[in-house]
Amino acid sequence: MAQKQNKVPAVPRPSSSVLLISPNNQVLLLQRVKQSSSFPSAHVFPGGNVSEAHDGRVPPVDSPQRHVDSEVYRNAAIRECFEESGILLARNNGFGRLIEVPEAEREEGRKETHSNKTTFPKWLSQKGGRADIDGLVPFTRWVTPTNVPKRFTTQMYLYFLPTLSSTSIAESTTAENDEEESKIPLPTTDGGLEHTTARFLPASVWLRLAQEGRIILFPPQFFLLHHVAQHFDDLSSPTAYGSISREPLSREELENRRKALLEFVKTGEPPWTEKVISPIVMPARDGKKRDDNRSLLGLKKPGPELAGSGRSGVKDQCVLVGFKKEGPRHLEVVSRQEALDAKL
Repeated sequence: MAQKQNKVPAVPRPSSSVLLISPNNQVLLLQRVKQSSSFPSAHVFPGGNVSEAHDGRVPPVDSPQRHVDSEVYRNAAIRECFEESGILLARNNGFGRLIEVPEAEREEGRKETHSNKTTFPKWLSQKGGRADIDGLVPFTRWVTPTNVPKRFTTQMYLYFLPTLSSTSIAESTTAENDEEESKIPLPTTDGGLEHTTARFLPASVWLRLAQEGRIILFPPQFFLLHHVAQHFDDLSSPTAYGSISREPLSREELENRRKALLEFVKTGEPPWTEKVISPIVMPARDGKKRDDNRSLLGLKKPGPELAGSGRSGVKDQCVLVGFKKEGPRHLEVVSRQEALDAKL
């Protein structure tokens, strides 16, 4: 009898995502439509596949450079954020502050770029702007495990919208200097093409909603939100995982928390800006399933495409997750030592 051949893993598609931080340090998530072929009904960061026509060409499949932050990935992140949320992360060619485009023109631009009637760089140039690729801060890369039919090599970024004297997002928000006078539009969906909701909330609230089973977060989103919450949210406060109502923070405090997060992403070996994570299910020490039927995901491997490259992910943390038909549930970030503890 002929031996069954192992199925060749799918080639990871180059993609980008943005953890978009609001003026009051909340994070934007979009809910994907139920019919989506990727992450149906889940809450995700704005992002999507690299488009050569819009963003440029990535290195070939067999090149390790295909999995490295570049201008191409940054262009894709900014374009996808615009198409999916209506928020344009671009600078005015003349003044250098965030560009302002009237709502009707933004909506038309979203439709035209999404349908490839024009290229995003061309449309943006016609509006007198340029993509703010320098404003993006790399915050890990994720490579989909080989057991999944559709795989991605996704560069994650942080992007900070300017803090304002009023800590709300609205079309009429203004402040004192040119940068701060930029009007930040409210996020909107793409009309139901790919997303049904678009909303900024504190990272800790997104985590709570996932832990309560009210939304679906996949491990990459949950894990990164967990780390953002450590720097942005008062996790010891009863309001952190309870009511979303809280006293607004001063601009100085908002900026201090941003600086702390930026310092954090520069730390580690490798630093968080360069980590590559391809989650794999770790076997239990005794070979038995956990009592809660959750799986333990190790995060230190970069995936087969980068085996032997010297790149790696997170060695001292893991994610516990219950894989259900509707999506991941009961997620929790734990230390590797805790993960190997039979009592966990």
